[in-house]
Amino acid sequence: MQTNPNIPWQQEARRVAKAIRRRSLEHTINSNGGYLSQAASSAEMLATLYTHVMNLGPSIAPMIPEPFSDVPSATKRNYKTGAGYNGAQNSTNDRFIVSAVHYAVVIYISLVETGRMSLEGLNQFNKDGSTVEMIGAEHSPGHEFTAGSLGQALSGAAGVAYARKRRGEKGRVWVYMSDGEFQIGQVWEAFQTLAFHRLDNVGVYVDVNGQQCDGEMNAVMDIEPLQKKLEAFGARVFKVDAHDVDALAYPATLKPDGRPLVVLAYSDPCRGFPILEERRPKLHYVRFSDAAEKARYQSLLAEM
Repeated sequence: MQTNPNIPWQQEARRVAKAIRRRSLEHTINSNGGYLSQAASSAEMLATLYTHVMNLGPSIAPMIPEPFSDVPSATKRNYKTGAGYNGAQNSTNDRFIVSAVHYAVVIYISLVETGRMSLEGLNQFNKDGSTVEMIGAEHSPGHEFTAGSLGQALSGAAGVAYARKRRGEKGRVWVYMSDGEFQIGQVWEAFQTLAFHRLDNVGVYVDVNGQQCDGEMNAVMDIEPLQKKLEAFGARVFKVDAHDVDALAYPATLKPDGRPLVVLAYSDPCRGFPILEERRPKLHYVRFSDAAEKARYQSLLAEM
């Protein structure tokens, strides 16, 4: 949902993407480390989703996230998830499910840059008692599910989409994933379910940055040709440039045709941060080796 209707949505999306990168770098420096390559690769994707693709409605959650209170269980049903930052859950609003929960800080920053959470909330990141966790869980801002050890949220999203279909709800279910999750069998089981039940109210955006925690995807466990595999599983697949906001938005404008929609957004995990190129092939997490290296990142921040 566009926050400034007085400018073209593409202009706003690019502004938000730029702000996501800058604040992610600032956060990494202040925290003495962080998931910076994820911000590099996903900035336009998350900006396009939040400012244009998703029909979420305004946040109904506190601008400053409340402390952690409880976890869901059979006897504790009043727990709070972080879904309220993505708007009210009604029959017409879309739902946003974060599967790649190691992107949590980029999600939080996206919320800040689109006016859904305060900067003070981001300052609670990874502190004891805070819901603003390093690895997002169901209570974290912008999150609705706990994705476990990755690859589990898509199954939950399928259940939500199935229920919405049965109820005749118009809202769609958007899922944000990373390519590393396609090394996990449960993801493929979920796609079989989506295709079998013709859940075309599901749209999946995948950051295909070719990286995972142990290095390059093609060296650890190659998942390509990903488009052909997903099509074989019954998905409607589009392969796009992850840094082109028009290309990212286009598949979401198409009329559903009975198949789950998948947008494979091929991205550069160093986009906007050329200094990261020195770290290849290990880009998953930035940890500064010494004060001199940190100073170089501070210089980049000053330039931005």
